[in-house]
Amino acid sequence: MTLSKSQYTRALQCHKSLWLYKNRPELRDKADTQKESLFAKGYQVGDLAKELFANGVEVAFDSSDFNGMLQQTKRLIANGVEVIYEAAFKEDGIFVMADILVKNGDAWDIYEVKASTQTKTYHIDDISIQWYVLSQTLKLNRAYIIHINNKYVRDGELNIEQLFTIDDVTEKVLEKQDNIEYQLREMEEVLQGDIPDIDIGSHCFDPHECDFVSHCWQHIPKENSVFDISYAMGKQWKLYYQGVLSIDDVPDDFHLGKNASLQIKHHKSGEVKIDKETIKEFLETIEYPINFFDFETFQNAIPRFDKQRPYAQMPFQYSLHILHEDGKLEHKEFLGDENSDPRRPLAKQMLQDITPTGSIIAFNKSFEITQIKNLAELFPDLKEKLLSLTEHFVDLAHPFQYKHYYHPNFKGKYSIKVVLPTLFPDDNELDYKKLGSIQNGGDAMDTFANLHLLKDKSQLETIKKDLLAYCRLDTLAMVRIWEKLHKIIEE
Repeated sequence: MTLSKSQYTRALQCHKSLWLYKNRPELRDKADTQKESLFAKGYQVGDLAKELFANGVEVAFDSSDFNGMLQQTKRLIANGVEVIYEAAFKEDGIFVMADILVKNGDAWDIYEVKASTQTKTYHIDDISIQWYVLSQTLKLNRAYIIHINNKYVRDGELNIEQLFTIDDVTEKVLEKQDNIEYQLREMEEVLQGDIPDIDIGSHCFDPHECDFVSHCWQHIPKENSVFDISYAMGKQWKLYYQGVLSIDDVPDDFHLGKNASLQIKHHKSGEVKIDKETIKEFLETIEYPINFFDFETFQNAIPRFDKQRPYAQMPFQYSLHILHEDGKLEHKEFLGDENSDPRRPLAKQMLQDITPTGSIIAFNKSFEITQIKNLAELFPDLKEKLLSLTEHFVDLAHPFQYKHYYHPNFKGKYSIKVVLPTLFPDDNELDYKKLGSIQNGGDAMDTFANLHLLKDKSQLETIKKDLLAYCRLDTLAMVRIWEKLHKIIEE
């Protein structure tokens, strides 16, 4: 048996996943852009953490020559190198790479770098298998997890020591050693046999979403399965184990919460729920001129700007449609410079663009209000004006969140990406799929976070146009939803 560190931790999550990975790799789901973004953040954080232990020597990764990596590691140790990055070892068929290996007297310390903001259980499993392998050839001292300190606030030059937190996990690692050999024997038996008969379960997503979900879940209906029931508090699994796969087959006497029961009831009946009186009361709280407003934010694991924390939501863009009482609709927008901190210029222009009177409409207003409050704390001279905006917000999600308007196609959800195509199924102007490279908030977040690295100026302009088009559609969508609600209560 030959296993890598990642294959070992994969097997801890599910033996079937390991078997498929080794025997049917073509069945794996392709990584989406969000997963690729996570990988990229991990590499970036890992590279920076090496600066905590300067003057180390890196073992270059070569997927075609693992043996060469092993030999280079042995030479570095033999030659007295005291800090090694990506040191490679193989014992009993298990291949591991230690992120940072540091000589400490006559022993070695292992450091595993994670881009998360805390040490997690599966991180301990990760470094435990490294300890198991390395301890067979080296005298080891301590095991550490290096992770991001989310309390750190950048002030001037990046302070690497403050950016990272180092957790000593040696005792937890040692506790796991006795069980590793047994686990490896189990894994070897699995790989020597036929595909394990393991049913789907919550383990498919814990601690990570498995990349064989599409294969293992192929017996689940693509639409309207019990796993599409929202707010079911895990009771989907109870239904599944009773042999119920489709919402159509959920027994009428099966106990679910109010929202889940409403979803099932309207799915089966096909009826649309419209509480016109309550919707009318909601619309009457909105005052002209109406500011339909939406932020886009990005995150950096490693803060780029002063007064920025790791993974802090950084507003870089907004769209604003203003509807006046005479029916005139105007549009304003802001997109930050990717090479500088966008927060202050955004805050100043926002205060100029939003009307001093009238309502501010957002979809799930808590997000926009939180960003404005953060800006207010950041810029004391703008604080009073910024906080005054928060008093004018109205949440357009309210009628859908509280089921005053409910359509079976919502499937228990109420995001704008669900509501919009249901209310306007044939309107190409309101179709996010008709946009360019940016079609959702995740695309916008990841794209802008890396925009400063892009060298192709023509591509840069295209992406900026796509960002503006996406954010503009978010607020135009709110205008059209507001209009639709008015038509509904007038009918």
